[in-house]
Amino acid sequence: MYLERKYLSDLENWLNSERRKPLIVWGARQVGKSYLIKDIFAEKYFENSYIYIDCLENIDFVNFCQSNYDVSSIISYLSLKYNRRIDENTLLIFDEIQECTNLITMLKYFCQEYRNIPIIATGSMVRIKLKRDASKRGPKGKVFLFPVGKINELVIYPLNFKEYLLNRNKMLYEKIYKNYKEKIPLDDLSHELALNMVYEYLYIGGLPEVVETYLSTKSYYEARLVLKEIYNNYLNDMELYQASNESIRRTRRIFTNIYTELNKESKNFKASLIEKNLRIRDLKSPLDWLLFCHIVYKSSLIKEHITIPLGEYNESLFRLYLADMGLFNYQSNLDPTAFLTNKINNLSGIFFENYVAIELKNIGKELFYWKSKEEAEFEFVITHLGKVIPIDVKKNRGILKSLNKFKNINEYNYAIKISSQKYNYDEVNKIYNIPFYAVFLLCEDLKDF
Repeated sequence: MYLERKYLSDLENWLNSERRKPLIVWGARQVGKSYLIKDIFAEKYFENSYIYIDCLENIDFVNFCQSNYDVSSIISYLSLKYNRRIDENTLLIFDEIQECTNLITMLKYFCQEYRNIPIIATGSMVRIKLKRDASKRGPKGKVFLFPVGKINELVIYPLNFKEYLLNRNKMLYEKIYKNYKEKIPLDDLSHELALNMVYEYLYIGGLPEVVETYLSTKSYYEARLVLKEIYNNYLNDMELYQASNESIRRTRRIFTNIYTELNKESKNFKASLIEKNLRIRDLKSPLDWLLFCHIVYKSSLIKEHITIPLGEYNESLFRLYLADMGLFNYQSNLDPTAFLTNKINNLSGIFFENYVAIELKNIGKELFYWKSKEEAEFEFVITHLGKVIPIDVKKNRGILKSLNKFKNINEYNYAIKISSQKYNYDEVNKIYNIPFYAVFLLCEDLKDF
């Protein structure tokens, strides 16, 4: 089945841009990069006129690239190999480009010499391998160089709730959108249905294969089987591009303990939970691996008074979130019926917190949380149009205690409370209450570009 993805419009804009350069698409494993580019975008705009090369499987091509540094030679090779003229009407797709670092360097020369030819490269683990290889000598003594300034970039994430809803119930999406834009709360029936869609998303998540499985079978069980397989594949991937077995082991321990770490009272990440007597600095390489892979998101602490631009208070104090709700649900080992009956009471608040973290990352926001000396707290703090905005994520409870502490030491414009309640605005305290199902619309309003 065909899943609607918001990134198709990004690819269309890239294709039609007068300043188009070769595009590198980043993203974690199983977020649908290859499917989006090859099976949807290429088939729609370059039917029968695109060339797809998987650098993991096409060893002959990779070997040719590693021993040839002239872009025209690459063009000639592909033209002969595929018996096709390569010009501005031919899309070149280089999948898993991290397996051919010389080709990454040559994107600079594609940009300079063959800019009219549309080129898209994808990779799951690219940044990690680039970081490892950047200081090494390339083949035949050539230095590996990343083509800074000569490429466009796009990060693809799992389906956020908007994308899930578009594929699951488009009429409900349109109703939520219309009411939010008109600042009108949903009626009771629609409100409950929309909340149920959120709970469903918290269970299924946004990995395309899991979503497709659920939408085609309507079976939580079948979706769970796919989640289990992908979760284990993520663990297996942690052997790639890492310096030592110790680093691999620690990476897996961090990944598999994110739910446990968040479920503590403080929710802060503690190295000692991963391994006794460890310090945060001992985990720098594993943490970098998970962050560069877009598997995990980091939220940094801000204490007391907030200044712009936002910056972390202490590099040792932070929280980690998983980049997909399905993986988070699987890791929690929670009884699946918790998502079906009396959901708001059965689900821990950190499910909704992780959900909001995903939505904020989808619009490119760096994650921060705020605490006062008296331990008043906001789960997220962002900036928008030069204003600091505290965001409270709660199943039901109010936020006035934390808000009063915040206002005592920070300039205050308004706050946002994200909960299961309907949309409303508290004029006295300047608090916007946003229901869980409208967070994606809030985030669209909070985009900085």
